[in-house]
Amino acid sequence: MIRSMTAFASGERSTPWGTLGCELRAVNHRFLELGVRLPDELRVLEPALRERVASRVARGKLDLTMRLRPPEGGDSLHLDPRVLDQLSTLAGELQARFPSLQVQFTDLLQFPGVLQSGATDAEALQAAALSLLDQVLADFVAAREREGANLATVIGERVEAIARRACDVRALMPAIRAGQRAKLEARLADLAQPADPGRLEQELVLSLQKLDVDEELDRLDSHVTEIRRVLVQQEPVGRRLDFLLQEFNREANTLGSKSIDTRTSQAAVELKVLIDQVREQIQNIE
Repeated sequence: MIRSMTAFASGERSTPWGTLGCELRAVNHRFLELGVRLPDELRVLEPALRERVASRVARGKLDLTMRLRPPEGGDSLHLDPRVLDQLSTLAGELQARFPSLQVQFTDLLQFPGVLQSGATDAEALQAAALSLLDQVLADFVAAREREGANLATVIGERVEAIARRACDVRALMPAIRAGQRAKLEARLADLAQPADPGRLEQELVLSLQKLDVDEELDRLDSHVTEIRRVLVQQEPVGRRLDFLLQEFNREANTLGSKSIDTRTSQAAVELKVLIDQVREQIQNIE
């Protein structure tokens, strides 16, 4: 299934320790690049979070953010009297030596152990975070698939247009070959001396060989068949499609270089336009 590389998903979950929030966003990238921002309580989870994202996403530049918002009005912070008593005793001893010593209230709060939060069940919080990530990842992948379905429709339309143009060129070739043969024969008929029939036939063959684009058209048909097959595969196909577009472009260039007729020249230009349109869309595919 075609998936877009750009997507966004978010979710929240209430826990006894506050509201847990998760956001996952992505833009185009050649490979998988994941940036993670976590609260201190969840930093230990980073390897597991990265593993879970990598199991569902193959390409893209992703940003994963998790936040833990304390409950409103919750009594989650308190002072430790034991630590405060120790600091008070120490301050009395230092006051005799340093009469001008002053300690700000905010400095006191920053001393390790003075300000404490309510007890947190680390395992339960981590389990809630992983569960929330699974939910957000599911929404994220679904968003990618919805956008990917739209991209697949657009690409499919352009590919069918490429197939039609290749078919048009194939239908034109007999008339173009006949016209080139007649033109060469008319030129040879104007010569003062009759041309050797064998040499005439040889020149005609060489001239028509230079115009032969059957091989290029066959390869275009083959690439169209392959891209149709790739568009319905389940695994990520962006790189495969990018390679196929290079092959499409090569055949269109060769077709244009061999053209001696305005109709085939125009068809080659139209093919290149269609191929470029497909390439633009493929840049967004995982």
